[in-house]
Amino acid sequence: MKLVLATSNKGKVKEIQALCGDYEVIPYGEIIEEFEIIEDADTFKENALIKARAVFNAINDDSIIVLADDSGISVDILNGAPGIFSARYGGTNASDKDNLTKLMDAIKEKGVESSPAHYTAAIALVTKESEFCVHGWMYGRAMSHASGTKGFGYDPMFIPLGYEKTLGALDNTIKRNLSHRSKALHLAKIILETL
Repeated sequence: MKLVLATSNKGKVKEIQALCGDYEVIPYGEIIEEFEIIEDADTFKENALIKARAVFNAINDDSIIVLADDSGISVDILNGAPGIFSARYGGTNASDKDNLTKLMDAIKEKGVESSPAHYTAAIALVTKESEFCVHGWMYGRAMSHASGTKGFGYDPMFIPLGYEKTLGALDNTIKRNLSHRSKALHLAKIILETL
């Protein structure tokens, strides 16, 4: 089965391909020219569905299944920020490093070293016949400093519950078993088996 990913984020593509080895997983940019998708909803779920619908309609091939992920980190001491704005927390053209630095600085400004936090992943599936969305979560602590070079995004500052190292320092196999995205993809695969 061919899954078309509604993302150009290389970190997400790599992670989803690793977690969905039973499927042919292709970023949509390999089929059509990438285009801007306006994510203007208030929830991870709605933003994931916006992306999946946009790519499905743009490709215009009823035989494909489009998978879109919208995910982010929510930090308790920052009243849930950056949340749905995680990918652009540092500004419109911010890099992963820009976003990471801004979030660590925001935690430091609160006068603490860390805060409870969680990641959310919403995975949307869009086909000719139907739309689905599932969620996964990972809880832990957001740190005011980075540690490790593995993963992407906010991984170097997030320590999952039950661990002492950040996702940036943990082995990728451990991250795959814990991650919000892997939990959501596990549920998405159950749906895919019924299609």
